[in-house]
Amino acid sequence: MATETTGGQDDISTLDPFRDLRRFNAAANGQWRGFPRYAVESQEPDHWSLAVDVVEGEDALRVSASIPGIKPEDIEVTIEDDVLTIKGETDTTEEVKEEAYRLRERRTGHFYRTLRLPDTVDMDNAATAYENGVLTITLPKVEAKKAKRLTVAAA
Repeated sequence: MATETTGGQDDISTLDPFRDLRRFNAAANGQWRGFPRYAVESQEPDHWSLAVDVVEGEDALRVSASIPGIKPEDIEVTIEDDVLTIKGETDTTEEVKEEAYRLRERRTGHFYRTLRLPDTVDMDNAATAYENGVLTITLPKVEAKKAKRLTVAAA
């Protein structure tokens, strides 16, 4: 226990050597509020990283990405050397001057995302679907590499 004097009054409090460090960290983190949540993978300012969900089921791996307002033919999905790449470009057809925006949260420009795939997926039988602005890529698992359950027999 340590005694601290605050405002002329004696207060007893526990010694917390990291209190100032936590306060500094909280203040520094507050400076980043409002910045994009997704890491930018490119040095160019109009490129942004696409957020994805990856769900592994018993028979397949499913990758989903929300890309509203894009035509399916403008989305490029490739698999090469066990790497899945999703890329494309959003286009703003609105003629709005930058000074006129009060709030602009919708992303525009090029998007790009790569994911390393496990060797348990059958890349040759991958399938894509695009519905209601959500791209879904289904990668079935290779039959030979699926986990096998063995029954334990009593001797």
